[in-house]
Amino acid sequence: MHFLGIPTSRALSLVVSEEAVWRDQFYNGSVRKEKGAVVLRLAPSWFRIGSLEVLTRAGELDILRMLLNFVIDQHFTAIKPNDPNKYVAFFSAVVNETANMIAKWMSVGFAHGVCNTDNFSLLSITIDYGPFGFMEAYNPNFVPNSSDDEGRYSIGAQADVGLFNLQKLLEALLPVLSLDQRSQAEQILEEYPQIYHRRFHELFKAKLGLLGDEEDDAYLIAFLLKLMEDTGSDFTMTFRQLSEVTLLQLQNNSIPQELWALWDLSSHEYFSDWVKLYSQRIGSQPGDSEETRTGRMTAVNPCYVLRNWMAESAIRKAENNDFSEVALLQQVLTEPFVKQMKAESAGYSSRTPAWASQLRVSCSS
Repeated sequence: MHFLGIPTSRALSLVVSEEAVWRDQFYNGSVRKEKGAVVLRLAPSWFRIGSLEVLTRAGELDILRMLLNFVIDQHFTAIKPNDPNKYVAFFSAVVNETANMIAKWMSVGFAHGVCNTDNFSLLSITIDYGPFGFMEAYNPNFVPNSSDDEGRYSIGAQADVGLFNLQKLLEALLPVLSLDQRSQAEQILEEYPQIYHRRFHELFKAKLGLLGDEEDDAYLIAFLLKLMEDTGSDFTMTFRQLSEVTLLQLQNNSIPQELWALWDLSSHEYFSDWVKLYSQRIGSQPGDSEETRTGRMTAVNPCYVLRNWMAESAIRKAENNDFSEVALLQQVLTEPFVKQMKAESAGYSSRTPAWASQLRVSCSS
């Protein structure tokens, strides 16, 4: 996630124990022994929205102010400690950065899996990795958590869940805000959808190599995503292969079969209509060449993300004390935008293997 440019906690170490632990991975009574392990993760702060909620609900308002002042002094240094509106300024910063973080998640097809207030950082960094997943076939209803039966935390719901969590943050702040400050904070929260959509479109315009602003850019993006949804085209590789194909190949529908995600997309009856709009939009960019467009797009569209099957393959080997694929993944994913021979040989940019089609993860994965 860090090398994809997503705000995130970092993993410092992973220690595997020879002592086995009992686990019921899917809570269905299928208990088995597995090796135990401890991962040490680092972040500038582990305070989250829930850290403030619990204090407000308990009526611990002095401690609430103390914690708020500490977090602001330590991590929001642009806010002056004696600013009478510092809590409003803090809330505004969290609203903006939460919208930015979720838009970045969406730009790489990342679904967090459990987006409750205890898993949302006050610093708007990705924390509490549990049943996460990178979406493969584009599907707004993709749910990475097998125990999320209602799809509450589907990838397409993440922006709305972010708004819900920010509403809970505002509720936690209400006791320390004046009536005027409450009104200001409510207005800030009302701007969240616009902030999110603006950032989302900036990121997806970059993924398509678009420069400047055109009135129909939002439609062009939505049109493509609808084609991807209808055809089940792979999210990561569709954008990556759009970065590698020439406009002439698109226009002539002469896409090489090795560009398999685009090949899938091109089967849609309206694909040529989208290509026509896209070609006109790219052609309207003065001084832009195929080479510069390709360079821009490959710099923001990764070739590799940590798909579940890649992690599962590495886990199966590691259970037998073979950590070679763990090391390979660590190497590959530090340069996700660069095509790598070892990664290609391992099939990391190929179709998901058939054996992985039924993989599931849960909060115990």
